[in-house]
Amino acid sequence: QECSRFCLWDVVGILCLLSVAAALDFKYHHTEELEAYLKGVHAAYPSLTHLHSIGRSVEGRDLWVLALGRFPTHHKIGIPEFKYVANMHGDETVGREILLHLIDFLVTSYRRDPVITRLLNNTRIHIMPTMNPDGFEATKVPDCYYTRGRYNKNGEDLNRNFPDAFENNNASIQPETQAVMNWIKNETFVLSANLHGGALVASYTFDNVTGSLKGYSRSPDDDVFIHLAKTYSFNHASMYKGMGCDRQTFPEGITNGYSWYQLEGGMQDYNYVWGQCFEITLELSCCKYPPADQLEKFWRDNKAALIEYIKQVHLGVKGQVTDRNGNPIPNVIVEAKGRPHVCPYRTNEHGEYFLLLLPGTYVINATVPGFKSMLKTVEIPDNTGNFSALKQDFSFSEVSIRSRAASCPKTPLYQDLELASAATKPTLHILVLMTVMLVAFK
Repeated sequence: QECSRFCLWDVVGILCLLSVAAALDFKYHHTEELEAYLKGVHAAYPSLTHLHSIGRSVEGRDLWVLALGRFPTHHKIGIPEFKYVANMHGDETVGREILLHLIDFLVTSYRRDPVITRLLNNTRIHIMPTMNPDGFEATKVPDCYYTRGRYNKNGEDLNRNFPDAFENNNASIQPETQAVMNWIKNETFVLSANLHGGALVASYTFDNVTGSLKGYSRSPDDDVFIHLAKTYSFNHASMYKGMGCDRQTFPEGITNGYSWYQLEGGMQDYNYVWGQCFEITLELSCCKYPPADQLEKFWRDNKAALIEYIKQVHLGVKGQVTDRNGNPIPNVIVEAKGRPHVCPYRTNEHGEYFLLLLPGTYVINATVPGFKSMLKTVEIPDNTGNFSALKQDFSFSEVSIRSRAASCPKTPLYQDLELASAATKPTLHILVLMTVMLVAFK
């Protein structure tokens, strides 16, 4: 019977493979074709995929997301959530198409390729081929450079439209942006990438900066971000060479976002600060909207990098925090000592936490508000090849209540931090002066 089931699955799978492969070629897929393809994949692989719209664009087009994995319809404890988002700028089109081919590759490789099978069994992968369908449809004449299709129907740049962690950008939040913000809030995303065009580089947070920093805006997890950017760059056919476009050079094919240019209201900073999700921005083509006959090469150039990057969701440590009765405790602050986030990372409704960390020794601090913190020293290996981060649970024997809801300021956090820092400077100056006077007196 077991053999019969697998043989039957293989026959059905081969038929599905042929039908899906026949339906997807290397061309640009407009709204109706994109929707038809996604619905066809879900119909062919209903147990492996979950297709849903997270909202609508200004003109009413669905913002489709296809989730893939062993449990595609819902979060499963211990399985991290990953996402790819493309076509945020409507005239940057390569990402839109290669994500369709990534979907095709994942579903047709499941149970045939052992690596892809393990990846899908241990990861829930969310793919949004287009965040700005209106902008894509508005780009009537493809161009390698800027077109009005970059913006949404209201003329807003969606990658300047998120709340900013450094200053009040007073953005009028667009429907597409709000849909993604709600999506981030409702899922436990751990790792993400945002696919763009117009350059060839992997860019990482922060994109904006406080007034006190010059030239480089470093996050508490800068080492992890550099690793993530290099993972993509070095698995790409040419990004790692650092040649860029139009005489731009990016050593090893990566850059700190702010070092490249300052950006307010970007999506990758929002993910990291408020979404507890590490996101990088992938610039995949010098030409924003290249001819369709180049799409197959773009897919070949990016295929390995797309897969290797997903595996990085299994970096670091994960676990569950429970009370004395074994019940999960949400909203517990869990962070690695020495790298606190301005908006502390907290457990989800299942008491789960996920921390992306490079291999090494760390002290993990779990804090239930109002109770004593619990510290555990962990030795983190590189578990990406095993598709599971190190597991480290916490149990608070003295706690038998649900933690209060997490509170995180919605105003720019780093601005407040800088003001607090400035307020302490006179005190420090006085202390230094008193010390000098004391030494002189002696």
